[in-house]
Amino acid sequence: MTDATEPDDDSMREVVERSRSGAPAVGEAVRDRFSSDEVFQRIIAAADEEVTSGSRELFFSGLAAGLAITITFMLYASLTAATDSHPILSVLLYPLGFIYIIIGGYQLYTENTLPPVALTLERLASVPTLLRHWSIVLAGNFVGGAIGALVLSYGGVFTGETVSAARYISQGGFAVDFVPLFFKAAMAGLIVAGVVWVGFASTDSVSRMLVVYLAFLAIPLGDLFHVVVSFTEVLFLFFEDGIPLYGAEISLLSGLVGFVLPVLLGNTIGGVVLVTLVNYFQTSEERLEEARFEGMSRRLTVPEWVFGRAAGRSYVPILDATEATLFAGEGYRIMVPITNPRTDGPIVELAARLASSHEDGVVHIVHVVQAPERMSLSSGDAGRRIADVSAEGMGNLRSTAADYNVDVSTSTVVSHRSFEEMFNMARRTRPDAVLMGWGDDQLWSAARAERPIDELTNQLPCDFLILNERDLDTSRILIPTSGGPDSALSAEVARVLAETTGAEVTLLHVVDDPGDRARGEAFLASWADEHGLGDAELVVDDGGDVEGGICRAAADKTLVIIGATEKGLLSRLVSNSLHLDVIHEVEASVLLTERPSSRSLRERLFGSGRRATDLSPGVERDPEQSAGTDVRSIEDHEADAGDDADATPEDDADGALADADGASADADAASAADDGAPADDGPEDEQPHLDDTFVADHDEADEEAAEEADAERDDR
Repeated sequence: MTDATEPDDDSMREVVERSRSGAPAVGEAVRDRFSSDEVFQRIIAAADEEVTSGSRELFFSGLAAGLAITITFMLYASLTAATDSHPILSVLLYPLGFIYIIIGGYQLYTENTLPPVALTLERLASVPTLLRHWSIVLAGNFVGGAIGALVLSYGGVFTGETVSAARYISQGGFAVDFVPLFFKAAMAGLIVAGVVWVGFASTDSVSRMLVVYLAFLAIPLGDLFHVVVSFTEVLFLFFEDGIPLYGAEISLLSGLVGFVLPVLLGNTIGGVVLVTLVNYFQTSEERLEEARFEGMSRRLTVPEWVFGRAAGRSYVPILDATEATLFAGEGYRIMVPITNPRTDGPIVELAARLASSHEDGVVHIVHVVQAPERMSLSSGDAGRRIADVSAEGMGNLRSTAADYNVDVSTSTVVSHRSFEEMFNMARRTRPDAVLMGWGDDQLWSAARAERPIDELTNQLPCDFLILNERDLDTSRILIPTSGGPDSALSAEVARVLAETTGAEVTLLHVVDDPGDRARGEAFLASWADEHGLGDAELVVDDGGDVEGGICRAAADKTLVIIGATEKGLLSRLVSNSLHLDVIHEVEASVLLTERPSSRSLRERLFGSGRRATDLSPGVERDPEQSAGTDVRSIEDHEADAGDDADATPEDDADGALADADGASADADAASAADDGAPADDGPEDEQPHLDDTFVADHDEADEEAAEEADAERDDR
């Protein structure tokens, strides 16, 4: 009896001791006291939510904080006048505005010298994201302070001696030189960031508020300076006294450059160096171990960390690692993002064919719905309505995949940024491959699976197959190749289709002139044997024009499989190879293949993508880093182990025009739920966050469909 109840007790305790984000809610050694590692985990959990907030939320939260700071200035001036400038009594209510900010959860710039910086130090957020976060919050603080100063000046809030006291307080910073002003501000930055750390270490609101009050009381008592208060004071002088814009000892320009700027620098350095870095290095090397699942790593790569877009990647919260854990026990799994369950059957069928070569193949169909900008997804009600309709609409797709004797799972993702969400879903669930369609409604000619900027900052989580489908027929396949690593993935796909559907495979290699034909034929024969395509027809085109050669060879083909270009982004721009018109010139369907790459930033920018027949090394890849997952059966993969590692990393067919962004813009997907999700072409959020995405897994519907499929097979 005791054994039966222990798991429930342990589960209940874990729920109590950990928040939704995975951060500790009580201390491990002493329940009402956190260790430095546990405090750091709590800060990281809060920062993760903050940095993934949208620009609108951040700005207005900063605006509210700026308005609250106005309360501090107002009470400071009022008590100074009422107490005849008593050094202690006049500052007793100074902390009230900051208390409003702490209790209200508003975004104050000086508080953000700890949580977002800690997240960036852990490489869980990029440096550009940190700068974006700071800029938006600081702008909101300054706008709020400016509005408050305007009201205090023209609203009749200050009267009599209070006006004189406010002027006296506002002019105090102008008389301080740059260096002492900087260090006074640095001490204030230390105090504010220290309050944030202590706040996360506190377990009750009374202790937290007492610390906040005493800490912020130290700022006026120590004659220190806070940047938002200082900015409000300068604007008050400008509105109240009409100080000149420039050219005087006390002017708007001298106030902003000689007063506010050194305070801003001091607050920032004081918070980052004196608090964040010191507290960071007092934590252990396992400071986040308890906040992660074993084997899961959220850290960004160095290029992502340094150059990651401020409005790009959605940083996966700690508990999203559970999605990968849930899928960990499955076999070879292909994720298929779709936009319209009624028309995307061919893509699902192709995925099922590829998965069927594995004994434990799984097709994960993800219906990605573009939500209108005005639709809120935070409550889940709108997302749930869309997901319910989506689950019904995917019934035919389940049957299509089940016909190939593979397991099928379905999900619906409703997001304001549907294109990015497809990549985020792949990073969270860790499939072996992603097969998606590309549309004609977006001009995107990177010849790779990612957008051009993402190519520089991100690494694909798995193999990507992007299909431009035109009455999909896989009976006659053409593979242009020059020996690059992505063409190895093309060969694997062709092998599966040849084995499962009897497809005829033709290999094409283009050389510069007839004198290179013999060498090209030798290369192509060797490459075909290495990749298990010895029975394929071999074609060498000696015209030197890659696109023209593909068009000529594809005249009677039904499917062209092209590896992603290995040329760097700037190299493609210089050589005018960004556009590959062959996509539109051939009558066949086109499949772009790309395998995860460990290319350096230099290679991503300037890689030459030389052909294998040049007998030059070109761009080298670490085979273990770029091997990807073989779409063929495990037995075949073991038989050919090591073949792909020998492939030279050259350019495959000079790239391909891959507009996968169409999967994020199909209005038919959003209109699947007419009761609440009309399609909208409104502006996108600059930064996706948790409230901007709704994910629903249709386990019950999938199980029912699997049972029906099993029953039909038994009847046959």
